[in-house]
Amino acid sequence: MARRDEDVLRSVLAVLAPGTELRDGLERILRGRTGALIVLGSDRQVEQISSGGFELDVEFSATGLRELAKMDGAVVLDRDATRIVRAATQLVPDPSIETRESGTRHRTAERVAKQTAHPVVSVSQSMAIVAVYVGGLRYVLEDSGQILARANQALQTLERYRSRLDEVAGSLSALEIEDLVTVRDVAAVLQRLEMVGRISDEIEQYAVELGADGRLITLQLSELTGGVDHDREWVIRDYLHQTATAHTTQEVLDCLAGLTATHLLDLGQVARCMGFVTSGDALDSSLFPRGHRLLGRVPRLPGAITERLIDHFGTLQALLSAGVEDLMLVEGVGETRARAVREGLSRLAETSILERYV
Repeated sequence: MARRDEDVLRSVLAVLAPGTELRDGLERILRGRTGALIVLGSDRQVEQISSGGFELDVEFSATGLRELAKMDGAVVLDRDATRIVRAATQLVPDPSIETRESGTRHRTAERVAKQTAHPVVSVSQSMAIVAVYVGGLRYVLEDSGQILARANQALQTLERYRSRLDEVAGSLSALEIEDLVTVRDVAAVLQRLEMVGRISDEIEQYAVELGADGRLITLQLSELTGGVDHDREWVIRDYLHQTATAHTTQEVLDCLAGLTATHLLDLGQVARCMGFVTSGDALDSSLFPRGHRLLGRVPRLPGAITERLIDHFGTLQALLSAGVEDLMLVEGVGETRARAVREGLSRLAETSILERYV
């Protein structure tokens, strides 16, 4: 439920982002110092807890919201904030619903959000803040300047982490070519991939909140995180067949996502998510990749052909040793494609070794 609330909150923040009509309306309310209670969604349950007021069902506008907020009572919009459904209505949620708020408007907002499962926006007249309630979550909107400063700081951190990720990933590639991979090497790459993923998620949240002001942040994020999701899946699929217990790729990803920041720093914890035994010297045990990661870097190689090659040869070392004729034995691999695979793997092997030792 908490995860669902977070997803809903992210979609609501996009509707409330700078540059949107609703955000313009909220800023007008803040400047007018009138306060407001706004429900994003209208259904039978909302109608049942609404008392008085009047029905409108008119197109939403920032100026209209500002004028309606001057009256006592709540404003009910549709879920996408494109129409104003009701205005000046009193919301009477179940008083037995637990709330942590003290002010009347905020207590009502939290209870309505929990009872109806619709997001509720509360604009505080005295404190001049906008709070969003989604299920059991409460989020206070911040000034774009503050969010932008944090986003830029996070981008600098992401850049450093991506640089370190590229180093350990390059090292893993060279070790794979030389057939010297250990559990520790794989765990180190997965650790960095997860760190980069978490920072990128945080920046993505900032970009959603910034709306039109976050376009450059989104472009920088895309550039810094290109290929990370594919790399994470490829690494897991390359080594999952050698784990002590049966896992699926999604189970490993869920386990990594569930690690605390402290546990993520422990390579043993990361290795355990893969299903590897980590007692004693187990982190230094040898592993043998299947080849998903390197084949994924061969240009214009379809996923179906990649799977057939891996099923046929079994390990990366066998693939590296295969000649053009050997590759042509795989269904769907003609001479042209076999030569492309052979040359592509040779270039990747040469580049990886040079980057490691030069």
